[in-house]
Amino acid sequence: MRDPETDHRMARQSRNVAIVLVLTMVGWMGAQWLGGELGWDVRYAFLFDLAALAGFFWALVVTYQIWRTRRG
Repeated sequence: MRDPETDHRMARQSRNVAIVLVLTMVGWMGAQWLGGELGWDVRYAFLFDLAALAGFFWALVVTYQIWRTRRG
């Protein structure tokens, strides 16, 4: 049986992951659209791609930590 504080922490982390995933996806799509409309250089699109990858990688790491905590 897990500690209620651990459950609360994992729920908070799960919400944070969900928020980061949504904001990352919406921000990335918005930046791609805005860059296309304003004719930004390709290097700016690549910069937004890297920022999105960083957000997705962070979410993956935290999700893995939550999964490991639930198994333990």
